[in-house]
Amino acid sequence: MRFLVNVIDDGQAEAAGRTESASGAEAAAVDAFNERLDADGRIVLAVGVSAPSDATVVDARGAEPLVRPGPVVETTEYVAGFWVLDLPDAETAVRVATEASRACNRKVELRPLL
Repeated sequence: MRFLVNVIDDGQAEAAGRTESASGAEAAAVDAFNERLDADGRIVLAVGVSAPSDATVVDARGAEPLVRPGPVVETTEYVAGFWVLDLPDAETAVRVATEASRACNRKVELRPLL
C-alpha cells in the first residue's frame, strides 16, 4: 500500500523568517530518517514544498483559464513537505508517520493513496 505523509508547518517558517521551516538539527534528523526508509525501499518520493506565498492557482475549467498568485486557501497551517511511502499496512503507516513526526518535529497528516 502507498501512503501520503504530509508535514504540516503551523508557524515554524514564519517564526524563523524563512521559506523552509526546518532547523539544521531537524533537517539532519529528517535526512537520517529518509536514509533508513530508502535503505528499506520504502520511499517512493520525499520532498519539501515552498511556502504558500509561492503558489499560483490555475483554473482552466472555463473557456479562459484563470491564473492568480497565492494559495487556494489562506491558512496558518500548510503542507511544507511530504513523503509518498510504500508500506505493508495501515498499522505500519501509523508507526512510520509517528517516526516522521518525531524526525521533523512537526505534526504530520497520514493518508492512504487510492
